[in-house]
Amino acid sequence: MAQKPLRLLACGDVEGKFDVLFNRVRAIQKKSGDFDLLLCVGNFFGPTPSAEWEEYKTGIRKAPIHTYVLGANDQETVKYFEDANGCELAENITYLGRKGVFTGASGLQVVYLSGTESLSEPVPGYSFSPKDVSSLSTMLCSGLQFKGIDILLTSPWPKYVGHFGNSSGEVDTKKCGSALVSSLATDLKPRYHFAALEKTYYERLPYRNHIVLQENAQHATRFIALANVGNPDKKKYLYAFSITPMKLMDAADLVKQPPDVTENPYRKSGKDPAGGKQNPAPEEESACQFFFDLKEKQGRKRSSTGREGKSSPHTKQPRKPPQPPGPCWFCLASPEVEKHLVVNVGTHCYLALAKGGLCDDHVLILPIGHYQSVVELSTEVVEEVEKYKATLRRFFKSRGKRCVLFERNYKSHHLQLQVIPVPLSCCATDDIKDAFISQAQEQQIELLEIPEHSDIKQIAQPGAAYFYVELDTGAKLFHRIKKHFPLQFGREVLASEAILNIPDKSDWRQCQISKEEEETHARRFRKNFEPFDFTLDD
Repeated sequence: MAQKPLRLLACGDVEGKFDVLFNRVRAIQKKSGDFDLLLCVGNFFGPTPSAEWEEYKTGIRKAPIHTYVLGANDQETVKYFEDANGCELAENITYLGRKGVFTGASGLQVVYLSGTESLSEPVPGYSFSPKDVSSLSTMLCSGLQFKGIDILLTSPWPKYVGHFGNSSGEVDTKKCGSALVSSLATDLKPRYHFAALEKTYYERLPYRNHIVLQENAQHATRFIALANVGNPDKKKYLYAFSITPMKLMDAADLVKQPPDVTENPYRKSGKDPAGGKQNPAPEEESACQFFFDLKEKQGRKRSSTGREGKSSPHTKQPRKPPQPPGPCWFCLASPEVEKHLVVNVGTHCYLALAKGGLCDDHVLILPIGHYQSVVELSTEVVEEVEKYKATLRRFFKSRGKRCVLFERNYKSHHLQLQVIPVPLSCCATDDIKDAFISQAQEQQIELLEIPEHSDIKQIAQPGAAYFYVELDTGAKLFHRIKKHFPLQFGREVLASEAILNIPDKSDWRQCQISKEEEETHARRFRKNFEPFDFTLDD
């Protein structure tokens, strides 16, 4: 029988307004049924003694739910917390302690850290130090089977929590909050993290705890900051949620990613495990440019230096681009290349019409030298690829089209960036993205949306098989191929009724035309593309 989820409440700064809080809890439970626990972060006590509290302390009043609170955040309220290791403050109200782990009978794991950050010694009784955070992390993360925790309770916000996320309102997360709490959240990977003190409500978009396609998928974290109880602006101070303890969950269910998940906000704060110093890149090879006379059958070539004869012995000679181990249909110097399809040649890359294209102006961006994938390109080749992509976007936009780009680095030997124009009247970019995602799901392909600013070289390692889509808005989709992958997947999606509505053209072999027709299409493309041709600027 499946474990019944726990029903919990989390609360922000109570500030001595105990009746307001507990009356609200009673109303919620009367309407929605009983909850298992109430977790309070921030200032539980107010700055001045409260007659209300005396009634709870003496038993005249009683909290309607098991309530667990964090400790003092200032000197004035330290007096209420007599035992630093935690104690019962009143019936049904328990102080958790300065730092530690609370594990319920159900297996729910709650980590707590009381107080505010202090970097000075001695540490005040209402603060935590780097040593406190380090010892807490070490105690929990040292086990080989550690995957994360269910809930983290802190009073301060974690610094930088707004990175990559939705707006945090008036709270500047670059300045506000604790860097030590950010560090703790990075290490512990809580499923929920609650904080307060800023007198506002902020529910951040969930963030992932792994680097996409470099680490195994892990659960997402939800950060929720809660306002103060009874605030005049009626900002949310009480948060209800259900949770099944991590240790009782199926692994596949645990790591399911919410549709609005973002990158980890703390990776820019110096805690990124992959963000240390990077090894300097090896010296890039300077590829030779090949100039083809597109009117001649075989073409001709010369060095891009434009110089003949011997060079100075002190002059570093550009090296040839990587060479294929055997015949290649796409290396520009190869006799196998169908040169009548080549429509533009740059310094490191060239454009060619696709053989059996989805439409007349379906083109490929290809490196002149032999590179298998974008991941393996040298810096100078990447720069020219980006130049071609931007130019093609402008070109197709001028013709009332948006372009979709995809790469399949699987069962291929030479990089082919497919660029397919889609009339603006056909569908919106979001429709194209939805079509890729839905058809991927139908074929049990995990096609993930990655951040627009992501560099594919940071996601895939050289030699890794993958499928990658880039839309005109900058949206990017990525799938790491582990076993099998349908070779025509990209074409099938674009040819489907949802986009181009030409399903009979999903296989390029069914779209081949005569060489004369190909030459006609190539001439037309060259003529139309000429006003946008950046290679003529040199």
